[in-house]
Amino acid sequence: MTGLVSGALPRLLAPLLSGAAIGAVMQVTEPEIRLYALVSPALLAGMAGLLGTVALAAVALIRQRDAVATEAAVRDAVAAAAEDRLRFLMRLDHELKNPLTAIRAALANIDQAGAMVTAGTVAGTALASVSEQANRITRLVGDLRKLADLEAREIETVRVDLPSLLHEVEEAIAAIPSASERVIRVSVPQAPWPLPLIEGDRDLLFIALQNLVANAVKFSAPGDTVEVRASEDGSWLLLEVADTGTGIPEDEIGEVWHELARGRAARSLPGTGIGLALVRVVVIRHGGQVTIRSRDGQGTVVSIRLPVPGRAGTAPAASGSRHRRDPRGTGAS
Repeated sequence: MTGLVSGALPRLLAPLLSGAAIGAVMQVTEPEIRLYALVSPALLAGMAGLLGTVALAAVALIRQRDAVATEAAVRDAVAAAAEDRLRFLMRLDHELKNPLTAIRAALANIDQAGAMVTAGTVAGTALASVSEQANRITRLVGDLRKLADLEAREIETVRVDLPSLLHEVEEAIAAIPSASERVIRVSVPQAPWPLPLIEGDRDLLFIALQNLVANAVKFSAPGDTVEVRASEDGSWLLLEVADTGTGIPEDEIGEVWHELARGRAARSLPGTGIGLALVRVVVIRHGGQVTIRSRDGQGTVVSIRLPVPGRAGTAPAASGSRHRRDPRGTGAS
């Protein structure tokens, strides 16, 4: 109550004080006003208070207008930056596609010539290195193209059963050779009721979850544990992918969502640095939130919150044209 009074009091006194100041100035500058002050001081005070209120309202309106204009300018700048970035990714794809195709064709011709280049020789080793890097750049350009396409395209949503989707992800991860050396657990509650259905693009959600679990396998050692945990949290469905792997240094946490981000621990491992950026875009396009917690040398937890349709506090996911999942998926970062 004290806080309310103390907060309201300045707002009540401001017009009166400003009105009194205006009245005093009017009496000094306009001698005729003194007559009104002598005959009807209440009338003068009321008029001055009204003028003060109008002046304060005008100042408040100008400030509000400036704040709205600033907010709009910031939104426009962010949108323009996003458009510029999308154009850059598409231009990069266009500019690199033809040279990469020519390089790979030339390497294929040399490989067919075979007898002239023997594996293990200096020339053979050099050609193998060139072929490996050309393939890596090709994958990188392909992933950037998928990321740019995902950011620009509208998606159509359907009802998605998360436990069924997680089962598909589990089967896909089992095909990774090193997955058999990890302890992988998937926890989905069944009691007292199953998880609610969510709305989204099933293919995109599959790719995002597959990337997260594949990352957990990649950045862990044989014998480590990878856990996939699903639960209901009010108007959200919570999904966590946790591992007891290498973890992420604190100074790199803020960079992991950027495309092409490659931390110190990842530089010796295959990958393009696109996986987590793609996960973030997929989650945001579904009206969700994604966060990451990690301790260097202990492990990492990635948490995804997806809105449950029809519950307070959730927003509907985007809708638009439907597309099919690339059976090759998108490589983990």
